[in-house]
Amino acid sequence: MTPVFPMLTVLSMFYYMCLRRRARTATRGEMNSRRAIESNTRALPINVEIVQYAKEVLDFSSHYGSENSMSYTMWNLAGIPNVYPSSGDFTQTAVFRTYGTWWDRCPSARLPFKRTPSTFCSQDYVELAFEEPVYPTAVHILETYHPGAVVRILACSANPYSQNPPAEVRWEILWSEAPTKVNGPQARQFTPCIKQINFPTNLIRLEVNSSLLDYYTELDAVVLHGVKERPVLSLKTSMIDMNDLDEDEDEEKFACGMDTLNKQFSIVTLREWPTNGYFDKLPYELIQLILSHLTVPDLCRLAQTCKLLYQHCCDPLQYIHLSLQPYWARINDTSLEYLQSRCTLIQWLNLSWTGNRGAISVSGFSRFLKVCGSELVRLELSCGHFLNETCLEVITEMCPNLQELNLSSCDKIPPQAFNHIAKVGSLKRLILYRTKVEQTALLSILNFCSELQHLSLGSCVMIEDYDLIASMMGAKCKKLRSLDLWRCKNITESGIAELASGCQLLEELDLGWCPTLQSSTGCFTNLARKLPNLQKLFLTANRSVCDTDIEELAANCTHLRQLDILGTRMVSPASLRKLLESCKDLSLLDVSFCSQIDNRVVLELNANFPNVFIKKSFTQ
Repeated sequence: MTPVFPMLTVLSMFYYMCLRRRARTATRGEMNSRRAIESNTRALPINVEIVQYAKEVLDFSSHYGSENSMSYTMWNLAGIPNVYPSSGDFTQTAVFRTYGTWWDRCPSARLPFKRTPSTFCSQDYVELAFEEPVYPTAVHILETYHPGAVVRILACSANPYSQNPPAEVRWEILWSEAPTKVNGPQARQFTPCIKQINFPTNLIRLEVNSSLLDYYTELDAVVLHGVKERPVLSLKTSMIDMNDLDEDEDEEKFACGMDTLNKQFSIVTLREWPTNGYFDKLPYELIQLILSHLTVPDLCRLAQTCKLLYQHCCDPLQYIHLSLQPYWARINDTSLEYLQSRCTLIQWLNLSWTGNRGAISVSGFSRFLKVCGSELVRLELSCGHFLNETCLEVITEMCPNLQELNLSSCDKIPPQAFNHIAKVGSLKRLILYRTKVEQTALLSILNFCSELQHLSLGSCVMIEDYDLIASMMGAKCKKLRSLDLWRCKNITESGIAELASGCQLLEELDLGWCPTLQSSTGCFTNLARKLPNLQKLFLTANRSVCDTDIEELAANCTHLRQLDILGTRMVSPASLRKLLESCKDLSLLDVSFCSQIDNRVVLELNANFPNVFIKKSFTQ
């Protein structure tokens, strides 16, 4: 009789593997609608659960508020709730800069990078520090307006309050999901079922995607539940659901691929095969086309299969456009070193969000650009906190063909460093949102970069005289098509007049939260008459916008697609009807908090102009 003990051993091992996989897997969605294994397991030993609100906001990619205020800023996520469980638009919440797809439909929209993995959809992030490192058991996110933007929650092994930084920083995904449409803007407590991790953490990162939202999402607080001792799942569990076994497949492929990127890019020896199958019969160009659809980690794995595919996967033509942003948590100096020989022809490079907490050094970044910068046309470095003056100097010296530079939220770059950008006379797009650029450096940039077409100066608080800046733009930047002056505090009708006279190709202008502009000076009328090509105009929170301004826009700016006049008290329904009848391409009209535009008027306008999204925000 055949002994059954070997079979039992195999089954026991399989059972153990299933349990292990299940313990590591975070099921998708909210707690009350998921197959939660907690109902059938028990954590041993039993620990007292620690519940804590965020102590501090460490980093973020954008926010709606001002750098010198608390209203609508990410800093509102620290501490206990200010608003929850109330619903509505409240200044005490954390709000990101954009929502919906409107920013992708305006003249300043940038082309997306190909090869972005489908599992990466994050647009913004915020990092929160908590007092006590714990093994997380739950994360509660208090959303008070238009919920549903959070798509990923991560935990970090580094303690931001430790005096001794770790040699290696690990990020682990606790939960992730594709963007979902939530019915209604009402407040909710979002509690996804998170994955168990093997290290304590007091640094949590939320990543969001607001593309499906009808308005800005507002977050009030984040609550971290956890225990001091690592939980161990008992073996007392119910039947394993086989569908759970592949829930972490994408994450494991991601980790494997990036480890390959760091360790296996340089393959010394490959197994000898007599032939390469049918690939030998395919034209080189056809194989290159096929491989162009693979992500970077997939290329790394495929390079290990045979010499022919290794040659194709390492061809610099595969790296003409390269986005490393989806892999920000694993990119370091070693990654850049292995990529150097393959990126000698690179034209588009996205290093946004990468390199923080010492992952990329100034010397490592400089070495990479010295080898790979000569053909660069587009360089994305958003939230690159490792950047300093040396880095900007290297960029300007090693990238003579650079046309697009994104330094959004690179708030660690010292003011004097921005002078180097003036050396890149070929620049057509420059994004300096939330940077410390000063007036002298910006004047030099405008003087020497006359090819500029897109310029973002939103929330640049260190510029003293925006009228002088606007005057220089009008004199030197004749090709300017989009300009972001969001929350510039001191531009007046004089600067607007210089700008409108000199930059008549402008199609997009953001003057949101610019308190020194007054309609009574005729500045908005002048804009409408001088800039007939306007497609997007944001006059957010300017209470002086009146019927005359709206009627001038209707008469002169018939190509208008997006208009934000949130907060005005002087615009009547009659002038809005004229605008909607004249501007046939209008798709977004924000009349939130416009005192003369009530819900009845919005319903009427929606009925008569169904192709226009008319937004009316509220507070309860």
